[in-house]
Amino acid sequence: MNSNLHSVNDRRERQRFGINAPLTILDGSREISGFTRDLSNRGVYFFLEMNDVPSLDGDFDFLVELPPEITLSTCCAIRCQGHVVRTDSTSRQMTGIAAEITHYSIQREAVCA
Repeated sequence: MNSNLHSVNDRRERQRFGINAPLTILDGSREISGFTRDLSNRGVYFFLEMNDVPSLDGDFDFLVELPPEITLSTCCAIRCQGHVVRTDSTSRQMTGIAAEITHYSIQREAVCA
């Protein structure tokens, strides 16, 4: 019964993987730095500083730098188009943002920090 309850209450269609990776919002000529909490091929949850959030609404472009532990080869940058689904205030002067990934492509190999 517990597994049925879990599947009824879980709104996610795809499994997400907990990963703390650098994320960069591309807002015209401005780049806004953040980091992911979890990621799948259809969605992402990430954090931005509260003062950067007002510029993010609706559709947006972003880059995620994936480490070799995830790609099982080298670091790479993934360019994504997303749509904000939800924002959550946190106690750490950060805002959590859930977004649907509408399109993505591998851009290049990246240098891991």
